Amino acid sequence: MSTSDTQDSISNFGQHIGYSLVEWTESSASIALTIADYHLNSAGIMHGGVLATLIDTACGYTLIHNPDPAKRRRAVTLSLNTQFTASAQSGDKLLATGTLKGGGKHIKFLSCDVKNQHGQLIGHGEAVMKLF
Repeated sequence: MSTSDTQDSISNFGQHIGYSLVEWTESSASIALTIADYHLNSAGIMHGGVLATLIDTACGYTLIHNPDPAKRRRAVTLSLNTQFTASAQSGDKLLATGTLKGGGKHIKFLSCDVKNQHGQLIGHGEAVMKLF
């Protein structure tokens, strides 16, 4: 995976959130995000929507992998379940790794773990996605 592949693959929304694609293979994808103050909720910890975004995005990238950008397919999320296991603070470095678990021709099942820089599990998710 080249740097230009990762830069070209990040959506405008992804650029706004601030994550980066750090690993992308046929069966997994990892995205990294350093938590900033604008990712925090009113309690001063990372907003749950940020965690859901990381899980959804890592699973989505896993599903659409293709070394040739012209041949990449598209996918939509049909179902996303999230478990919040620990909080994250401003400055924490998170890594979300999505993994393909199985499925048929169009409907796929994926999971994702989000860990901080100490290896602590911050959240886990399961996704069902439709591949086009």
